[in-house]
Formats: sequence, C-alpha cells, structure tokens
Amino acid sequence: MNAPQAVPRSHPTSRSLSKRLVVTAELLFTSGVSIGWLHYLHRSASPLRHLPGSNAWWQHAVVAAVGAAILGTIWFARKSGRTARPVLLAPLGRGAAERISLLFRQALRGPINFGRTLLATPLLLLFMFGLFRAGYQITSGLDPDNTVNAWGGPTYVGALACHYLDIFVSHGRFGLVARPADAADPAHA
Repeated sequence: MNAPQAVPRSHPTSRSLSKRLVVTAELLFTSGVSIGWLHYLHRSASPLRHLPGSNAWWQHAVVAAVGAAILGTIWFARKSGRTARPVLLAPLGRGAAERISLLFRQALRGPINFGRTLLATPLLLLFMFGLFRAGYQITSGLDPDNTVNAWGGPTYVGALACHYLDIFVSHGRFGLVARPADAADPAHA
C-alpha cells in the first residue's frame, strides 16, 4: 500500500497557507482531542435518558441552509472563474492572517475600525472555540451520554456533523466582518 504523500512546498495550497494560523488551528484542535479524551475516560457509568426537543434540529436546519448558501456561492464563484483558490482553506490562509493583523492594528484608528474590531473579535473567538470543540467532539462524543441530548444527537455522526457545520458558518460570518478597510477611503484610514 502506498503511503500518503505530503503536499510539496511548491504546491499553490502550501504557499497560500499562514504557518501561524495553521499551527494555531492544530494546537486548538489537538488540545480539544486531548481534553475530550480525558472527558471520555471519566464518563459516567449510568446512561442518560434522551430528552425530546433537546437536539436542536430545527435550529440546525437554519444553519444548514446558511451553510448551503455559502457552499452554493463558493461553487458559483469557482465555476465562473472568479476564484481559483481553495476557499475552504481560506481561514488558514495568508490573506486571513493579514486581515486579522490589519484588523487589530487599525482598531484605534477611527470609530468605524473600532466598531469593526468589536464585531469581529467575538466571531474570531467563536471560530477558535469551534476548532477546539471540533477536536473535543471527536473523542468526547464516543461517550453516548455526551451525544444523547447534544445538538444533532442522539447519534455520534449527527452531533459531529452539526458541530462542524457551526464551525463552517462561523468562519463565514467572521470573514464578512473582518475585511480590511479600503485604503482609498479616508474614513477607514
């Protein structure tokens, strides 16, 4: 059997990724896996009962519709040739790193930039928590008590899919708010 090959450094995807964001995402995800494993090891011996209505399926139907709209927009943009970059890796790209850096550097340069920073910071923290939670869900979700009343539960796959959908949509919201100010516009400078 052939071993999987690493993406060569000359590959366009590897050149477009930010090392800091990739390492940060790896650390958050790995710490989530580790803490989830500790939670799984200390699980309760008595099973929980399923509570009807605790799975939030109708809320996730709305989130899924938003996710489908984002995916549809990406698909149309790629089909029309407006974007050739791997859009799903954009949160870890150099462009995202530059937007985050610019966002916080310009925070005190006017009320619009300050407001943008106030709006974007909770979304950035939510996205970072989502990376941690994605790792946590992988291992803690092995405990049936952890998914029986979870969003997307009572199954492991349903809870995992809903958590990953939340991460995807939260990145889209952050990307909308954290766009850098237009240098030509003096109100944003």
